[in-house]
Amino acid sequence: MKGGWRRTESGGYEFFLEYKKFNAMACVEFAATLGSVLLMIVTFPLSLFWSFKVVQEYERAVIFRLGRLRTGGARGPGIFFVLPCIDSYCKVDLRTVSFDVPPQEALTKDSVTVTVDAVVYYRIRDPLNAVVKVTNYSNSTRLLAMTTLRNILGTRNLAEVLSDREAISHAMQTSLDVATDPWGVKVERVEIKDVSLPQQLQRAMAAEAEASREARAKVIAAEGEMKASRALKEAADVLHQSPAAIQLRYLQTLNNISAEKNSTIVFPLPIDLVSYFVNLKGGSEASHVI
Repeated sequence: MKGGWRRTESGGYEFFLEYKKFNAMACVEFAATLGSVLLMIVTFPLSLFWSFKVVQEYERAVIFRLGRLRTGGARGPGIFFVLPCIDSYCKVDLRTVSFDVPPQEALTKDSVTVTVDAVVYYRIRDPLNAVVKVTNYSNSTRLLAMTTLRNILGTRNLAEVLSDREAISHAMQTSLDVATDPWGVKVERVEIKDVSLPQQLQRAMAAEAEASREARAKVIAAEGEMKASRALKEAADVLHQSPAAIQLRYLQTLNNISAEKNSTIVFPLPIDLVSYFVNLKGGSEASHVI
């Protein structure tokens, strides 16, 4: 019982008494615990097989007594004790778990439909929150990963999705880690596996790439022809300055032809020699006319 004076809303004072309510649930819990201990004593040593549990190094046990979470945090690794009939426990694996995100069809920022799948790696950071605050942390993380992947793809262009996968993976990992932190789940890594495009878009991109390559090939060929013509012009200038050089070139051509063991040899006739006979004939005709 508790009593005292307190101020009323009208400005006066009044005396009050408060009686502490009887907690019937505490008595029930005490009686159930006492009965469980007596049962364990009566059935000793067989009760040891139900009272002592073991969890591995990578596991933790979350214990509930009459539906309430026991204080002291998760048990393990090693051996721990539970009371029969009133205690229940749940094992949580702390190892890193991976799962595949099913292919998700999403509309990019530039209105292109793509299909993307990914893989997510996560682990349990807080076993108590993973058991108490979420019904199924594994299924919840999978559903959240699918939704997050579609949302992130909707904020990127097609070129960014194809070329900047690391940034998308990092953004997805950060978003998942923030969302799953209250559940005691730590998302360690996210990787984009594959990006699938529609067949029509693939053909259009292939045609665009082929046209771009053909355009570059034509430019390169034109540049090569221009450089070759300049080189031929320089060679012609050199041969024009030295008439004996063209004779050596003729002899070299004959040597190359004879080396192939051909039955027919095409002998290049110097143009200067032909022009000499043409000029000679024209001069004789002129003198005859005179």
